[in-house]
Amino acid sequence: MRHEKKIINLNTGIVDLFEKRVRNLGPLGMYAKQADGYFMFPKLEGEIGNKMIFRGKERLIWSLNNYLGLANHPEVRKADAEAAAKWGLAYPMGARIMSGQTVYHEQLERELAAFVNKESAFLFNFGYQGMISVIDSMVDRNDVIVYDSEAHACILDGMRLHMGKRFVYPHNNMENLRKGLERATRLTDQTGGGILVITEGVYGMSGDLGKIKEIVELKKEFNFRLLIDDAHGFGTMGPTGAGTDEHFGVQDGVDMYFGTFAKSMAGIGGFIASNEPIIDFLKHNMRSQIFAKSLPMPMVIGALKRLELLRTKPELKEKLWVIVEALQKGLREAGFDIGNTESPVTPVMLNGTIAEATNITVEMREKYNIFCSIVTYPVVPKGVIMLRLIPTAVHSVEDVKYTIEAFTEINAKLVNGEYANTAFADISNL
Repeated sequence: MRHEKKIINLNTGIVDLFEKRVRNLGPLGMYAKQADGYFMFPKLEGEIGNKMIFRGKERLIWSLNNYLGLANHPEVRKADAEAAAKWGLAYPMGARIMSGQTVYHEQLERELAAFVNKESAFLFNFGYQGMISVIDSMVDRNDVIVYDSEAHACILDGMRLHMGKRFVYPHNNMENLRKGLERATRLTDQTGGGILVITEGVYGMSGDLGKIKEIVELKKEFNFRLLIDDAHGFGTMGPTGAGTDEHFGVQDGVDMYFGTFAKSMAGIGGFIASNEPIIDFLKHNMRSQIFAKSLPMPMVIGALKRLELLRTKPELKEKLWVIVEALQKGLREAGFDIGNTESPVTPVMLNGTIAEATNITVEMREKYNIFCSIVTYPVVPKGVIMLRLIPTAVHSVEDVKYTIEAFTEINAKLVNGEYANTAFADISNL
């Protein structure tokens, strides 16, 4: 037929692009048939909270970054609904630089900047996209980036666009950061460029904190600017919830503060905050925002309400930390390794294989009705299974007690080899 095309040209050996991709589905895609709908892309239904429906059964949920419980807070739901009814999801139309600017976008930026103690702020449609945009805009081929080895994927993807040098230092290793800064300084002395150091406030897998205070201290010896990704710290860390730099008392030493709405704010979007000249530069140079539609009005109005609650209802963060401390104290007392977390993120480290991890997941969900994220190699070392728990203000002490008891039983079975009987858990009949 006229439109037929051979997948492989036998004479040249050229492989069709589609065929190349379906032959190699990637580290996750290779498990798609066994995992889809259960281990990957699971469907959680019902009202967002400590308990939701998975495959027709109620489960205790530890996988949602709804830290302050704002997803279903009545004031938030009311603000979201009223904004959608008044404005719809289309307004404003167009990119902000052309036709998508409103007084409410500007108001949200002013309030965010004030909350995190910065002169100015600028909104992003998505946090992931925002971090990529900031890095892409802030550095050129003459500049050097120095970053933590456990940087989030959005930071790594942003650096892929960087045409200059970048040096990585082992996670939170300040001596190696110093060496990286020495190398970067020698290089920029030749190129005439600048240095950007990137760290996270709270590391989303391990829950430990970036050594922001120590990094700021290095400014006395080196000339660099500091960008922190505080996605998990915004709303949860610091006396007012303004972030991990507030927690350490070094807000003035952080040059660019990046936060998202997808976690404590239980929404969509993000922001970058800095001094006014830099924000003015970014808003006129970030291609992802210049060429993207403005954040829809319901999300902006909803974010204003969420930020108001962050400021005026400290009891939300206090309740979160009651649950965090009960969970982490209880796990440690039960003999579990939860690493060096200093944040709500709570990793539980077990010893086992990927096959055992899948069997644990099934038993946890089907017998104990607990739904939490399970992380294996290559995210963690081989032989390690991480159960990643996200406590929230809507969990209860009873939830904590039940989970620790269940984990204790599960770990005993793991040690006894009871989860090692299959290569990959069969979910076909679940």
